Amino acid sequence: MAEKPHLNLVFIGHVDHGKSTSVGRLLYETGAMSEAELRKLKETANAVGKATFEFAFAMDTLKEERERGVTIDVAHKDFRTDKYYFTIIDAPGHKDFVKNMITGTSQSDAAVLVVAATDSWKEQTKEHAFLARTMGVKQLIVSINKIDAVEYKQERFNEVKKQMEDLLKPMGWKIDQIPFIPVSSLKGDNVAKKSENLPWYTGPTLLEALNNLILPEKPINQPLRLPIQDVYTIPGIGTVPVGRVETGTVKAGDKVIIMPGNVTGEIKSIEMHHQQLPQAQSGDNIGFSLKGVDKKSIKKGDVIGHPDNPPTVAEEFTAQIAVLNHPTAITVGYQPVLHCHTAQVACSVTQIIAKLDPKTGAKVENVEFLKNGDVAFVKFKPTKLMVVEKASEFSQLGRFAIRDMGRTVAAGLVTDVVPKKL
Repeated sequence: MAEKPHLNLVFIGHVDHGKSTSVGRLLYETGAMSEAELRKLKETANAVGKATFEFAFAMDTLKEERERGVTIDVAHKDFRTDKYYFTIIDAPGHKDFVKNMITGTSQSDAAVLVVAATDSWKEQTKEHAFLARTMGVKQLIVSINKIDAVEYKQERFNEVKKQMEDLLKPMGWKIDQIPFIPVSSLKGDNVAKKSENLPWYTGPTLLEALNNLILPEKPINQPLRLPIQDVYTIPGIGTVPVGRVETGTVKAGDKVIIMPGNVTGEIKSIEMHHQQLPQAQSGDNIGFSLKGVDKKSIKKGDVIGHPDNPPTVAEEFTAQIAVLNHPTAITVGYQPVLHCHTAQVACSVTQIIAKLDPKTGAKVENVEFLKNGDVAFVKFKPTKLMVVEKASEFSQLGRFAIRDMGRTVAAGLVTDVVPKKL
């Protein structure tokens, strides 16, 4: 049986708005989680005093997460609809864990933004929606969850929907292309089946909205770029890095180069969802074993390519940035951490080239500082070796978020790279 087309999906939104519960409910409704597994999760949830958390526990598998009731790391789960095969990347909502969420979002084809009908949007809802847009997510579904807690009222749904439209529109999301769905992931309303409690709603269920997603074009013919998300040592196999193939294809037996370390090796085997594959292509989340490479020579944030077209290591790079949330101002010499693909590297602002006038789009030069709302062209110099590509050539390796003091300060697109001579 041929495998269905594959999509990576991320669930984003404010902590406590029901992301993990939504995911658990979807897994259950699509048969990816059995009655017995659900029963077991229910018992576990009750045992740690977290009744009604059983669906959330489907994703929050780490013991510490269960005890704290928050999602820490990016978890992966698979499910199938009659049309697609999905990998869900459950990104943490808790603000301490935004950097994991950035990694998850940068690997996704589509996002489900969960917002509680009881609460409307919060700072994190805004931050996640902005990051999803920045990190290149093209398709968004808004799940207005906990509709049961507002007695399935259409007026409340319309209120929250309007607030969400006002939030998303200035970020550049196309509102007319986003389904807004009233959902109760706890009770199951409108997740997989149309709900009798919502006779006034005529749009798609969450599952139908997922089936309506458009398969993105896969950049298979581009050179290979495979950012490393994690590296494991598995007895009997050796060093096993994991990551998502962003562009190109990779085959068992391929000679590869790991940047920025400039280390070469050979792909011994490739695995996706516990199955050996002869090759992987853009969009695939894979684990692979390497010949001739020890664990010390490869780490999270490295990027794998073929030796005839190695990933670019930047001496410095120019980017267009949008400042979202800086407490004071960004000036030359500022050194925040940039999250680009799976790398997290401190970079210094060496020059503010020009600011864009919001009314005319004209470039304003001789700018000394940037404040919230500003869009500008800025030069950065990484403090250590880092792979960066032009966004026009490799979009997922040319987009970044700027984090400082536990918040997302700005986001950017790389327009030009000066390669480092290695």
